[in-house]
Amino acid sequence: MTAIDSKPEETPGMVDGQGHGHSDTPFQAHHFDTPQQQYESVKLGMWLFLGTEILFFGALFALYTILRANDPELFSYASQYLNTMLGGVNTAVLILSSLSMAAAVHFAQRGKRTLMLACLWLTLAGAAGFLVIKYFEYEHKIHVNLNWGPSFYYPVDQAEATAVGADGEVLTLAAENASAASAETALLATENAESLPTVAEARLAAAPASDAVSVAPAALGPGGLSAIKPEEKIAADRAAVGQVEYSDKPHLEDKALPVNTHRFFAIYYAMTGLHGIHVVVGMVMIGWLILRGMKGHFDHRYYAPVDLGGLYWHIVDLVWIFLFPLFYLIH
Repeated sequence: MTAIDSKPEETPGMVDGQGHGHSDTPFQAHHFDTPQQQYESVKLGMWLFLGTEILFFGALFALYTILRANDPELFSYASQYLNTMLGGVNTAVLILSSLSMAAAVHFAQRGKRTLMLACLWLTLAGAAGFLVIKYFEYEHKIHVNLNWGPSFYYPVDQAEATAVGADGEVLTLAAENASAASAETALLATENAESLPTVAEARLAAAPASDAVSVAPAALGPGGLSAIKPEEKIAADRAAVGQVEYSDKPHLEDKALPVNTHRFFAIYYAMTGLHGIHVVVGMVMIGWLILRGMKGHFDHRYYAPVDLGGLYWHIVDLVWIFLFPLFYLIH
């Protein structure tokens, strides 16, 4: 017996999502012969789109693998600045939202519009909750200069200073001090240093000539010449912004800070930020499904948009399932 000869009961709308053999829904496009053909075509298109998304994130995961393989200690160290509890809560929120999305598809297939809408609203709330938690994570890190570029090595209130060496390489705290100290030593040894910078001149006048070279490095901050010692600056920053939430020390105070720690945060913001953009897109999609559901567009004969929206949301959830352990659980 062929598919055409099969009984309607064996191929109902709740199986193929679009009815069978004839247009029993007003949403069939004119260029499809049957609702079944339309459903299979749009679902194939969604799977192809999701394949490109997997390739897109796959390239980022490959970059992560290369960076971590080159500096495993760096990644393990920098991960301590991430809040594992907030990351875990976000993971639970996304898993629950994926469950509610699956339930929405289930109820759409059975024509239970009220339950479908309730599950879609729960999914939308989960997506919003995820972004709110991620906002607080980002806001704190940016406030204490846990950034992706040179400002990672600046004191909290000196993020506008320059922390790039003469060769264009980003300098760590120790490298900046050494570079600035050597530059000042060269100035002191120059016979034509008739007009030294005001700050340096004041410091030299206050210190014995024999101690000028040894005093200079202690009075240098990550932003360049400074009359405040680094330890005093860090203490003042801590008093101004409060205790750092994710560590017992500001990152500039930690003498174990590996070189190029900012690279960890570069890949962290790139991958979690792009994932966040996909969450925003998912929220727009879910809102559109809610509007159509409230208009009564979905029932047991036609629920393909809900089904395809569920596929997209599950991929977004799956990507985060990989991101969470790769960033939060490696220290």
